[in-house]
Amino acid sequence: MPLHTFVRFEPIPGKEQQLRDELKALLEPTRAEPGCMRIHLYEALRDPLVFYIHSEWVDEAAFDAHPRLPHMRRFLGLVGGLVTHPVKGLRTRQIG
Repeated sequence: MPLHTFVRFEPIPGKEQQLRDELKALLEPTRAEPGCMRIHLYEALRDPLVFYIHSEWVDEAAFDAHPRLPHMRRFLGLVGGLVTHPVKGLRTRQIG
C-alpha cells in the first residue's frame, strides 16, 4: 500500500519567493526517484502564505531514501533559514 506524505512550510517574512523557488526546484528530481509515484506543491490561497507538499511513495523504504539524495541534502541544509518552524513530514496511508 502506498505511503502519502504531507509537509507544511511557513516562510519567514521576506523569504517567500526564495522558498517557493527552492520547493519548485525539488519537484522534477523527486519525480525521477524510483519510489516516487507523485509529488505536488501547493500554496494557501489566503494569508498567511503557507506552502504544502503532498507526495506519494511506493513504500516507506522509498521515502526513507529520499532525504539522502543530493537534491534533498542541499534543500534540507538551507530550508531552516527560510521557514518559521522545523520541517517535519507527516506519513499517512489512505483509508476508505
